[in-house]
Amino acid sequence: MASVLPQSQTDSQIIVGVDIHKDFHVAVVITVMGVVVGSRAFPATAAGYQELIGWAGSYGVVSRAGVEGTGSYGAGLARLLREAGVDVVEVNRPNRAMCRRRGKNDTVDAEAAARAVLSGEAAVTPKSGDGPVEAIRVLKLAKDSAVKARGQAINQLKAVLVNAEPQLREELASPQSQPARCPFCEPGFRGISRCHRRCRTRAQSAGSSYPVPR
Repeated sequence: MASVLPQSQTDSQIIVGVDIHKDFHVAVVITVMGVVVGSRAFPATAAGYQELIGWAGSYGVVSRAGVEGTGSYGAGLARLLREAGVDVVEVNRPNRAMCRRRGKNDTVDAEAAARAVLSGEAAVTPKSGDGPVEAIRVLKLAKDSAVKARGQAINQLKAVLVNAEPQLREELASPQSQPARCPFCEPGFRGISRCHRRCRTRAQSAGSSYPVPR
């Protein structure tokens, strides 16, 4: 998509609105007076993000950028914009009623994002998506996935044992096949790693040595 109106003054403040998609992003540049000066589509790649930032900077100083989906497909672009010194603002996607009235158009959505920033309707700073918080989030996702997979595996084994030979069921149901218990634990308490931490603390408090459970 070609620019609507070329602008020669590069020292003016401009605002960028971006309509986010999985494979491409559509950007619209407006001035602080609300005049549309350019619109263009870019691929959703690292090179495309750099091209978008350079293209927007050719119209003036990019002061703010309204980006949709900063927590999903727009996360990469939002990160690069912040690194370039641009204030990124989270813009909500237009509601379905509005889309039905005016029709679905990527350029119109991008312009609406820029105007939402200009009017102050959109003023939420998105999460950075990096640092310790993001690292903890990824670790929690991995843990939750592992816990879920463990539960599914246990349920599958129990379902298989329903049709197993009686001798096999009796062997697996015997006390010798149950997980090891720590002598300091309450009856019925499970979870070896948590058990060891709790009982080690109790043993140290009692002034006794911590026995290794069999």
